[in-house]
Amino acid sequence: MKTKTHPLLGFHSLLMMVFIYVPIAFIIAYSFNSSRLAADWSGFTLDWYASLFKNRRVIEALSNSLIVAAVSTVVSMILGTMAALSMKKLNRKLRAGMGGLLYLPIIIPDIIMGLSLLVLFTQFQVPMGKLTIIFAHITFSMSYVYVVVSTRLAGMGKQLEEAANDLGASAWQTFRYVTFPQIMPGIVAGALIAFTLSLDDFMVSFFVSGPSSTTLPIYIYGQVKRGISPEINALCTILIVVSVTLILLAQYILNRGKGQKKQSILPF
Repeated sequence: MKTKTHPLLGFHSLLMMVFIYVPIAFIIAYSFNSSRLAADWSGFTLDWYASLFKNRRVIEALSNSLIVAAVSTVVSMILGTMAALSMKKLNRKLRAGMGGLLYLPIIIPDIIMGLSLLVLFTQFQVPMGKLTIIFAHITFSMSYVYVVVSTRLAGMGKQLEEAANDLGASAWQTFRYVTFPQIMPGIVAGALIAFTLSLDDFMVSFFVSGPSSTTLPIYIYGQVKRGISPEINALCTILIVVSVTLILLAQYILNRGKGQKKQSILPF
């Protein structure tokens, strides 16, 4: 029996989509506007994108963002995967308690996390810079990797590992040839999500950054306070395209991994 959907629910969903995506569409559209005035469309141009790569401060901010995102993603991927594998060995009650702690960085508001990390680094007299941003990004990126990998592990079951053990495989061989290939799509998807979050993060980075560690979101914030220019629209468009592409790629890898998993388990 099919359940009927109330017409207002669809209308509400449409309004939400318009509210979220129309402002983004305006930013993208005006990044191609030849006029510096946002309210005046005077023709199509790619000059603002070309000028971005001639701006030394933009290149420096991009370099900082890529370094922070790359390093924090690698460390988060390793720590998050290790946490997911370790949690699988715990009993249900202990796993629930420890899992709640790992979920906290996702639940806690960014401003609270940024402020708490600022207090922590100040207490230990750690100079603010790229290193503090990397540590800060690891604290929340690791949780996202853990969630993706642990979900993958939960859906994997114990049959393949038990079969490998019954056939005489060691713990390392079981992990190398059975567990790791099964969770690899989750690891890659989690890493892509962590990279995207690190690249886009503003709030936490704003609290723990130093004078010479400006990332792209912080640079955009500083420029917007002087007024929105076509270069900022172009820079925001690039970030939007990169972020959406990475998230879609992560979802594709995760879904493709699920399909491979079903094929490897079924004997036909």
